[in-house]
Amino acid sequence: MPRPIARLAIGAGLVTALVAGLALYGTGSITGNGAGPCAASMPALARVAQTSRGDVAAMQAPDGPKPAPDLAFRGPDGTEMRLGDLRGKLLLVNLWATWCAPCKAEMPALDRLQAALGGPDFAVVAINLDTRNTEKPPVWMRENGIAQLAYYADPGGRVLPAVQRDTGSTGLPTTLLIDGAGCTIGVMKGPAEWSGADARKLIQAALGRS
Repeated sequence: MPRPIARLAIGAGLVTALVAGLALYGTGSITGNGAGPCAASMPALARVAQTSRGDVAAMQAPDGPKPAPDLAFRGPDGTEMRLGDLRGKLLLVNLWATWCAPCKAEMPALDRLQAALGGPDFAVVAINLDTRNTEKPPVWMRENGIAQLAYYADPGGRVLPAVQRDTGSTGLPTTLLIDGAGCTIGVMKGPAEWSGADARKLIQAALGRS
């Protein structure tokens, strides 16, 4: 088992410890600034930095918000779509695969988070990365009671390299928190308890409800 990796992340005066316990992650940092198309996302980023604690302490607030990668993948109906098609709501974009044990372990919690907070202003977008036996992931979801999450998939293998380039993460699961303007305001490298009080507080804060 890889040794835990702690990274120091500073955002809006808050120092958070990032721990990757079940998979090995890279040490690339996320940079940005408060200018340009994501300037208006600075307050949300600061709220994320302030509430990245407890079960979601590994959520890294970047130095400044920046445009999220416009990922291309398949939507629930099997047709091609882009992440930008979902702009206008806060997105928790999670990358997972059936060959990734910690990914599968956190899927029920992501499903509960979607059930609790999903709606017109927030959605969990779990993108499956399996490129072989592509009929397996939706079957696994049904067999494990994952009923609230829509099925997004990337059988062509384009999403993971794009996210790796953007975040420096080299492992799974990786999760991006993207605001309604399409700007990245947080990155999680590793699994988390997404259905707990800490995760709900984080999402509510990102939405400006706390």
